[in-house]
Parts: sequence; structure tokens; C-alpha cells
Amino acid sequence: MRSHSPLNSPFGAHSTAQDVVAGLDLSGATALVTGGHSGLGLETTRALAAAGARVIVAARDLERARASLCELKAVELEPLDLSDLDSVRDFAAHCSTRIAALDILIGSAGIMACAETRVGPGWEAQFATNHLGHYALVNLLLPRLATGARVIQVSSAGHQLSAMRWEDVDFSNGYDKWQAYGQSKTANALFAVELDRLARSAGIRAFSLHPGKIFTPLQRHLTREEMIAAGWLDPHGRPADPSFKTPAQGAATQVWAATSTLLAGLGGLYCEDCNLAPLVDAPTRDATGVMPHALDAEAAARLWELSARRTGVNAFA
Repeated sequence: MRSHSPLNSPFGAHSTAQDVVAGLDLSGATALVTGGHSGLGLETTRALAAAGARVIVAARDLERARASLCELKAVELEPLDLSDLDSVRDFAAHCSTRIAALDILIGSAGIMACAETRVGPGWEAQFATNHLGHYALVNLLLPRLATGARVIQVSSAGHQLSAMRWEDVDFSNGYDKWQAYGQSKTANALFAVELDRLARSAGIRAFSLHPGKIFTPLQRHLTREEMIAAGWLDPHGRPADPSFKTPAQGAATQVWAATSTLLAGLGGLYCEDCNLAPLVDAPTRDATGVMPHALDAEAAARLWELSARRTGVNAFA
């Protein structure tokens, strides 16, 4: 396992995505952001576009996405449902005809703690949407990734809730929405580990990250009572946890991972607060740090094989 010692980053937990790109010129670069119309994805799109990048936003709800992106005239919008592999294939095929070279690919879309839902051939929806959809998308677009490209997968401190459940990935024997979310976030981190190993010889590097705790549409499946019980809201429904970030602060780490020169020559690492996350041996009360199971090379290779079998896609076969 690579060192996870912090770097000398000029940014931190309170930096915003706009802080990260201040002074950067991304003119001529092309970026793809899944879920780039909402929450952290929207702030990421704004920052990359402000720095001059051509940004393609992939969204399931095009009407809502158009409304969110109306002030960003240079941003392009394309339909994508990550829970539907046919949609992923169609999106990749269409974009491959319009993109000569892709410099940044940020997997920001996702779902969290939803009721038990099955997609495709009975796959658990959080694993399928958060991981398998992004896995297939990146593999299908790999021929368009430029030398020097970075693939950034938004994971979460939620990975601390569950390692991979190899014996029952789809929770066929009892569903727990938080363990399912945790497994999907572990999968996001492991995907970056194995993608980086496989693609680095082509000059493509991959990173995962925890954006921090932020109020975004990601919480749409949670009740107010659940968020009060978690200490996120007070009894009146007002924010109660001072460690929560704004969406602009939450987007900073994925923009930093996509653009920072401090990460040149590195990859397969897990970031938080615009830096490398410390290794931790157990779940932390402040939801920081990365646990070894999310960086395990053997688990990453095993997950890649499972994902290739399920999706029928493997750019490195």
C-alpha cells in the first residue's frame, strides 16, 4: 500500500472549488462530470468552466439539469442513467464521436441510503449506480482518455461502514441501506486503486476522495427525523453539526484531485480536505481518514473482475 502521508497542499477543509482553480488556465482541456448539475457536481462544473475547461455534464434528469446549468452557457449536457447499462453504453458511444481527448473524468453522481431497490438483473441499486455504472463508463471511454488524464471517483467516509461483502454483494439475505451505501463507497475507492494500476502505463491516473459532510440532494432518501437523530439537524430542522461544509467547500477536493500538480506522478490514492487522507484502523467519529480495506490491492483486483463479469466491459481484457 502506498504512503498516505499528507502533502504540502495550500488548500484545506474550508477551501472552495473556486479557490482551487484560482489562477489555473484549463483552456483546451475537456472534462466530464457525472451528476454535474447538482450539489457537489454543480460546484465542480462551475469551477472547471470558470477555469476555461470544456465541461460535459452527464445527468439523468435533463429538465432539472438544464435549469441548474442555465447560467453556464459553455457547458454541454448529455443524458446518462448510471443504473442502466444500456444508457451508459449509449452515452459513451455518443460522446466518443464528439470528444477527441478527455482530460478529466469526475464520477460525482450517486445515491445514498435509499430503500431497497433492484436494477438490471436484480443488482442492489447503490452498488450498481455508484460503482458499476461508473466502472462501465470509464472503461467504455478509456480510448478517449488523454495521456495525463485523471479519473476522479467520489467516494465517502461512508466506506468505513462496510468493506466489500463478497458473500452477498447484492444484500439478497437482508438489506441494510447504510451498509449497502458503505459497500458502494468502498467500491468507488477500490475502483480507483485498480484503474490506476492498469492505466498508469498509458499516463492515466486515478484517485478517490471523501468530499466531507455536506447538505445536498444526496440526502433525499433520509427523513428529517433520521437527520436529527444523527445530529445533523437540531430538533427544529436547522443545521446542527458545525463540521458540515458548504457545497462549494465539498467540491474542492474533487477539483483539487483533478488539477493539482502536487499529485503528478501519483495515483490510486484517497483524498480529503484537498490533501491525502490519513490511514485509520477503525471508523472515526469525525468521519475522516481512509481504512485499509478501501485501498487493498487484492480486493481492488477482485472487484474489477466481478465488475467486468457483471457489465461485460473490460478495456484491459
